[in-house]
Amino acid sequence: MTSPALPISTAETTSATSSATTTSTLTTLRTFLTRLFSSLRTTLSNRRPWLELVDRTAFSRPLSISDATTRVRKNFSYFKINYLTILAIVLAFSLLSHPFSLLTLLSLVAAWLGLYTFRPSDQPLVVLGRTMSNREVLGILVLVTVIVVFLTSVGSLIITAVLVGVGIVCVHGAFRDPEDLFMDDQDTAGSTGLFSFIGGPSGGSNVIPLV
Repeated sequence: MTSPALPISTAETTSATSSATTTSTLTTLRTFLTRLFSSLRTTLSNRRPWLELVDRTAFSRPLSISDATTRVRKNFSYFKINYLTILAIVLAFSLLSHPFSLLTLLSLVAAWLGLYTFRPSDQPLVVLGRTMSNREVLGILVLVTVIVVFLTSVGSLIITAVLVGVGIVCVHGAFRDPEDLFMDDQDTAGSTGLFSFIGGPSGGSNVIPLV
């Protein structure tokens, strides 16, 4: 007499699928962060010496607005990484001095990463028993982002910090005489840029495209 077929445990199957999905998501996130920090290290390694940036003997008053504009353009081309670092420091200081805005911004970034960027394509988002499509999730996230940025203090804080940073860069660039600078080609091609972690080999990451 043959033994009756044992029923397949749905709970075990669901648990195994959930575990595999979690492992895949963590692997993708780890790969993304590794490439991000690698790109940041590569970019920061191309910065100019800070002592050269603040060399007091190289500062002089521009002769005209045209001269100041030319200086800003040349200095930005040479000190680009340093200027972007200053801008990032000003932005970070502004956010750290306003914990609520920082927490709101981090929550928004976490929502994008968790609900869209790193959410597996075969795992739909279910809200109140309704399955949301990727387009609907994207639309909701965009709407929430607009509300957070333009209808709260986060947007004004970011804009103010950026304007302060740009002002510092423009003042330094206008008064720093670039005649003693050696304009070489600092930019590297291909995947060594600041945002190269986004467009790397598809085999090393399962990040869902943001389109």
